[in-house]
Amino acid sequence: MEHSEGFLRFAEAARTRVREITPQEAQARVGSGDAVRFFDVREDHEWAAGHAANAEHLSRGIIERDIERMVPDKEAEIILYCGGGYRSALAADNLQKMGYRNVHSMKGGWSAWQEAALPVEA
Repeated sequence: MEHSEGFLRFAEAARTRVREITPQEAQARVGSGDAVRFFDVREDHEWAAGHAANAEHLSRGIIERDIERMVPDKEAEIILYCGGGYRSALAADNLQKMGYRNVHSMKGGWSAWQEAALPVEA
């Protein structure tokens, strides 16, 4: 998908304010046994076509509305991913503004997860 110049500027600014981790780091954190929440913030149809193993779905359009109900602990570790790492960076930036202190965006998103041949679910 081709992104507009304005969107890319907006997303790149968010990326400077959030911690990014690789898909391999995300998988290790999710499989560590710690209470890590791993959210796919893509749209419903993207999620339905396939997603990272052990991920939960909370789309970018509603994450700010629903996150406090789903993850009331502002210290909880949260990892977000999208298709390419832009929407998840925007969402992570907003969660930090809402007081969440341990939020990560997965660099490269779903594309990078698939390229790394990490486990998927459909």
